[in-house]
Amino acid sequence: MMPPRDDPDAPAGRVEVLEPGVRRIVAPNPSPMTFKGTNSYLLGATEIAVIDPGPLDQDHLAALLDALTPDQRITHIVVSHAHLDHSPLATALQKECGAPIYGFGPAGKGRSAVMQRLAESGLVGGGEGIDAAFSPDHELEDGALLKGPDWQLRALHTPGHIGNHICLAWDDICFTADHVMGWASSLVSPPDGDLTDFMASCRRLQKTEWRRFFPGHGDPVDNPKARLNWLVAHRRSRERAILAALESGPADAQSLARAIYGDTPAGLMAAASRNVLAHLIDLVGKNKVAPKAPLRADTRFYLA
Repeated sequence: MMPPRDDPDAPAGRVEVLEPGVRRIVAPNPSPMTFKGTNSYLLGATEIAVIDPGPLDQDHLAALLDALTPDQRITHIVVSHAHLDHSPLATALQKECGAPIYGFGPAGKGRSAVMQRLAESGLVGGGEGIDAAFSPDHELEDGALLKGPDWQLRALHTPGHIGNHICLAWDDICFTADHVMGWASSLVSPPDGDLTDFMASCRRLQKTEWRRFFPGHGDPVDNPKARLNWLVAHRRSRERAILAALESGPADAQSLARAIYGDTPAGLMAAASRNVLAHLIDLVGKNKVAPKAPLRADTRFYLA
């Protein structure tokens, strides 16, 4: 992760036009993990797709409904992934408008085989909170299309931050949710997050010439190529730092995080430790490090 950068004022509840046909409303859930709050997007002129309704908050629900003009109705509720800051409001919004809920699937869908084994072994914790109750009416496979009269979204399965994460392509704009954010790097917390998958999803997004990214937190990204390049380079630099630190001897994720994330506020150190654990598991898969015991949050690792 990196320290947050300055973001123009985006108060919760205000409707902001980002492009013709797309508006943003920031949810009132600021935190060290969510920056100024979750971005909910309204796409379309008459038949509206709500992308990431956000946390279970009645004020935010009212803000989404109040943004509709008399000739508009919500026809699609699209959830990028099953974290508590993105998906829980979908059910309450559906009760108000009747629109179906779309997503890749429940929280566990899309989890890699490695992470599934770790979950079954009891590895838990770390992260923004899983919405275990999330179950979309329609599961979107990779490449699935959603259409309105004046918009079309294509689902891109981008696991990494969590297995059921999707980005949504809208022409040359991509709603990147928590895979590429506008203020910090993404948290990857095993067993729900998988760094090997995260890097593969980055490479997938790099193959397209995007004009803008609309992220789940923070402002739009106006240079998507540079942002993706930074994100990949940032992760590679963390990998090099971990390998260098292990030259001094075996260590666990927490002690490595303290050594590597020296400029990270204390409140984010637990998240930094989960990111390091994700790197260590990825490095095990690359045969660069090995665990001294079965994989857990406190397992010590050494150079292979």
